[in-house]
Amino acid sequence: MEIDNKKLYGVGALFTSPNKVSDAAAKIAEKGYQDWDVHSSYPIHGMPKKMKLKWSPLGYFALIFGLTGTSIGLFLTYWTMSVDYPMIIGGKPSFSLPAFIPVLFELTVLLAAVGTALTMLFVLFKLPNNRHPLHDTDYMKEVSVDKSGIVVEAKDKLFNREEIIEIFKQLGADKILDINLDSDEVNYQPKILEPKFLIFLVIVAFGISFLGYFVNNKLLFMTPFNFMVDQQRLDAQSKSEFFRDGFGMRLPVEGTVARGQVYYQYKGKPELAEANLINPLVPSEKVLALGKKKYNTFCSPCHDYHGTGNGRLNGQFPNPPSLHSEKVRNWKDGHIYHIIVEGQNIMPSYALQLTEDERWSIIHYIRALQRSMNAKEEDLK
Repeated sequence: MEIDNKKLYGVGALFTSPNKVSDAAAKIAEKGYQDWDVHSSYPIHGMPKKMKLKWSPLGYFALIFGLTGTSIGLFLTYWTMSVDYPMIIGGKPSFSLPAFIPVLFELTVLLAAVGTALTMLFVLFKLPNNRHPLHDTDYMKEVSVDKSGIVVEAKDKLFNREEIIEIFKQLGADKILDINLDSDEVNYQPKILEPKFLIFLVIVAFGISFLGYFVNNKLLFMTPFNFMVDQQRLDAQSKSEFFRDGFGMRLPVEGTVARGQVYYQYKGKPELAEANLINPLVPSEKVLALGKKKYNTFCSPCHDYHGTGNGRLNGQFPNPPSLHSEKVRNWKDGHIYHIIVEGQNIMPSYALQLTEDERWSIIHYIRALQRSMNAKEEDLK
């Protein structure tokens, strides 16, 4: 029978035994064929090695898109937090990389996943072209149920129909068949701007948009999905209809002490605090390390890292006095402790941010700074 090579897509062979199709794949690869593939309704272990498959290019696309996401994340976080709206939070730098790792991770994964999927669909699979000569053939129906098969395409440089049929016969193929191209597939060229494909994209876009709007603006406000939204509570900074002053955020009842906390008995009495409070901690290496850590976090934005009062917030607030003035150096530890607890002038209280031991550790560190900036002759020996 005469075969029209222009309409011949390839020669296929069907196998019932997975061992036979595995051996056949190894034989085809050994012969040096390049344009061929194996089809099976179930995975056959070791098949990629038998086929001598090359590394998929998708991994390189995933790497490129992932690094692009990381770069965008770095620029976004740097511009937002260091240039456009700089924020100074305690002792942290304006560009704190560990805090931005979640953003970088999310953008890396997002762009890698989306970019790889789009590359697979539009570059490798050539979407919107969904035509393939194997579609609706007897060969594909067989390998989709209980058989495995191999197809050697006619475009292969080594393609020889008679030779391939003979190889399949020697390997015990259950059935050998020609796979032909339909008349409209011979000269078919996929077009990305085909009307049918554009209409499909429009329908998908409108469908997803409508579904998203309905779920987020309607469905979640219907019973029972609104149970989490309509709760008997007040959001932060919201107005209260229950309390007479209208404030939803309430201050603690005056005179109450939180569990685990010690009542501060020198409220509004700095002289008594200076006279009666004594630092209970010994200035050890551990205590000074703790004091330095907490000082750099809570004190350095205004007092700077050396206690001179020329901190990073200089110009945004009135500069605080230097911790190295004779007045402050002559204060007793109790006086400084009182200021940390109650605040002074525009300096707020840090009673809620610092434990008792942390306050005393900061005082030890302040004394170390004062001594370093006002060293005596015996300190240098």
